[in-house]
Amino acid sequence: MTNEKLARDYRLRARGRRKALAALFAEGLYADVVRECQEACELALKSLIRDAGHAVPMTHDVSAKLQEIRNDLPAPVQAKLQRICEISKSLRRDRELAFYGSEDVTPSDFYEESHARQALSELDEVLAILPAD
Repeated sequence: MTNEKLARDYRLRARGRRKALAALFAEGLYADVVRECQEACELALKSLIRDAGHAVPMTHDVSAKLQEIRNDLPAPVQAKLQRICEISKSLRRDRELAFYGSEDVTPSDFYEESHARQALSELDEVLAILPAD
């Protein structure tokens, strides 16, 4: 399951999305920032799974898979694995609500600048542990 080119592509796209998030943030589209942070985080973490030679699960929160393969991950990732898993779960929780809302939640009203800043900070933590390409 090692497609090194695909793993690099995931990292490239995750890092590119991080740069694009500045535009969404500047427009005050905080719900979209939260949603895109989750997607970028998912790509980044799936790149780690691919790099370790494992099949990537078809799920948005890959924390269980990361825990399962912890011994195959690089030492710097293992050292931060608990935090990385917390971030994956946290961002996953907001994925649909930030995009679709619900009968009692309108995303643009619900998500505030503080939510977007938190999601950006969490994404930055994840991106910091990725290997350089």
